[in-house]
Amino acid sequence: MSKTIREELEEREKKILSPFATFSSMTRGRQIVEEECPLRPPFQHDRDRIVHSKSFRRLKHKTQVFLIPMGDHYRTRLTHALEVSQIARTIAKALHLNEDLTEAISLGHDLGHTPFGHAGEDTLNEIVPGGFNHADQSLRVVDRLEKDGKGLNLTLEVRDGILKHTKGKGEILCEKIEAMAFTLEGQVVRIADIIAYINHDIDDAIRGGVISEKDIPGDCLRELGNTHSQRINTMVNDMIQETLRAGGGRLSISKKVLSGMWGLREFLWERVYESEAVHNDFHKATKILRELYEYLVGHPDYFLSLIKMESLYDSLDRCVCDFLAGMTDRYAFSLYEKLFLPLPWVVL
Repeated sequence: MSKTIREELEEREKKILSPFATFSSMTRGRQIVEEECPLRPPFQHDRDRIVHSKSFRRLKHKTQVFLIPMGDHYRTRLTHALEVSQIARTIAKALHLNEDLTEAISLGHDLGHTPFGHAGEDTLNEIVPGGFNHADQSLRVVDRLEKDGKGLNLTLEVRDGILKHTKGKGEILCEKIEAMAFTLEGQVVRIADIIAYINHDIDDAIRGGVISEKDIPGDCLRELGNTHSQRINTMVNDMIQETLRAGGGRLSISKKVLSGMWGLREFLWERVYESEAVHNDFHKATKILRELYEYLVGHPDYFLSLIKMESLYDSLDRCVCDFLAGMTDRYAFSLYEKLFLPLPWVVL
């Protein structure tokens, strides 16, 4: 019997990928066993499932930093995911890692992010019993919420990478084994996420007039470069070369570049993320999510009509949380307007 295209691709991986790579044929599998695709290795199949999901499409209308920006060139959660994927794949290709796995994790890592950026995440964490974390929610989306409650049934490697991509204000190079993705590809995505946002958020903040080029700390410019593309190139090249120099089995970054990355991230928190120019509108967004949550929890029949279900699939609090987290910015505004603002009176 001749080999399938999938089997040929899996054999090719064994010839060209690093011994530290995750081979498609050696996946730890899916939660629900299913027949293998004859064309696509499992991680490529996962990537396709994510790209075709509703939650992925909604990312185009979710805030990255600026709330519903009027300009056409500001990032959204969708363009952020694409930039993370591009950076992560560049690193994975140079290190001879599995690009399909890297891309699947990259594109799926923010599927559970709320409307209104981190302000939305903070709000749900405060008001929902048990708290809220967008990485946990991203895993919940692919495991349970997508495909009308069936989930995407992704491989364990992709699910693990999605869950462990986040770092908040924590260390850039993760040292805690329990907090690291168990694949090197998942660890690459975590760093690529940082490289992407500390560069594109500066770019957007300059475009929005929140900061200017001259505000960027001089030591960061000297260590990383004077332009957006130079800084990304410095970080990516350094990580690849330092990792290869260390043997290829553990991600490494030079002290000089790591210091520059820390400096840029601290600068962003101080001058952009926590600045009044960005924060003022998020106070309003917080009010919207709080009031929507209270209303929907208090009107379960109306909530069921909104989600087009006859009964709850989980506790009321958790179902409402899923609904709010899945909203785009504009849908949250629209529903709030419908529920709480008077409509113009029209006499026919």
